[in-house]
Amino acid sequence: MCSDRIGSAAAGLETFTVVRANDTAELDARSRVSDRLPGRGRDYRYRLRDRALWHRRFEAPIFTLATRSAGSILVSHGESRFATEVAIEGESDLLCLTTMLRGDVTVIQQGEPASGTLSCGLVFRPGHGTGVVTSDDSLRTNVFIKAVEVENALEHMLDARLRKPLEFSPHLDWTRGLAASLRFQLDFVMHEFGRPDGVADNPVALASTTDLLAALILRATHHNHSGMLEAGRGVAVPAYVQRAEEFMRTHCDTPIRMTDIAAAAGCSLRTLSAVFRHFRDRTPLAVLHGIRLQQVHAELSRGESGTTPGAVARRYGFSNASRFAAAFRRRFGEAPAEVLRRASRP
Repeated sequence: MCSDRIGSAAAGLETFTVVRANDTAELDARSRVSDRLPGRGRDYRYRLRDRALWHRRFEAPIFTLATRSAGSILVSHGESRFATEVAIEGESDLLCLTTMLRGDVTVIQQGEPASGTLSCGLVFRPGHGTGVVTSDDSLRTNVFIKAVEVENALEHMLDARLRKPLEFSPHLDWTRGLAASLRFQLDFVMHEFGRPDGVADNPVALASTTDLLAALILRATHHNHSGMLEAGRGVAVPAYVQRAEEFMRTHCDTPIRMTDIAAAAGCSLRTLSAVFRHFRDRTPLAVLHGIRLQQVHAELSRGESGTTPGAVARRYGFSNASRFAAAFRRRFGEAPAEVLRRASRP
């Protein structure tokens, strides 16, 4: 077994961490090839399907995995010479999109199999009890993205909090529609992560690429919130809602009352509550709370000198530090201080 950053011997993988196995014993539970993988790779357990091959050693690698991560994205190239079973232990905060370049793969979750081929990709969230079976002579790429990035993007599209986590139908038809566009974007990500001076090494470009990837995933796949996305395209939001939200955004750092918002919207409190419930699935107060959180996040993201999370939070009406911190983390997946620290780096 070797684990290193390889050079010209494997063109295109110079920027990746590469793990190879020549001995089948290195794939079993005793040697645990996965223990030599970085990070979450340790939750993966590998075993050849053909027992007749167990305990044999080969001249050429029978298994290769190359990985690289940056920001909220992790990518991998995987190659298996023989059919291999992969068991996933532990829960994951990542969403996986698999593209087959040779052979095929089957993912099994809750007893339900889904197969990926050259023309059909897979989208799934790895977790405890997930099984993966590759065919002989298989070559695949995986692009992982933090699930919270995709869920946050969906909340922005819907302008509402998710009541249920994202669940995907696994199959992706690469030959048509936005799924074809998603395949192109995944190929782009893989190419850029293979460059020493590409998107993965540029935080600004990486952030934009992550946003585009999350949006394409939501539009190109079928999931349990697809209906809400489609409904939102054809339904015009009433002027009451638009005027109320504009008033909230403009005055969110001042002590405004619901009666002020209703007056700005040009309707009664009862009507205001009804239209927000129907079109936003939230109360006007909950929407105002979300707008204020967004403004705090925006100010912290600027990383201005002398800024403190507590001072910014108080300016937008958050007087209880612990409740504010909990609400901020639920909304953005990180603490206020983490946002400020990242933005303040030179």
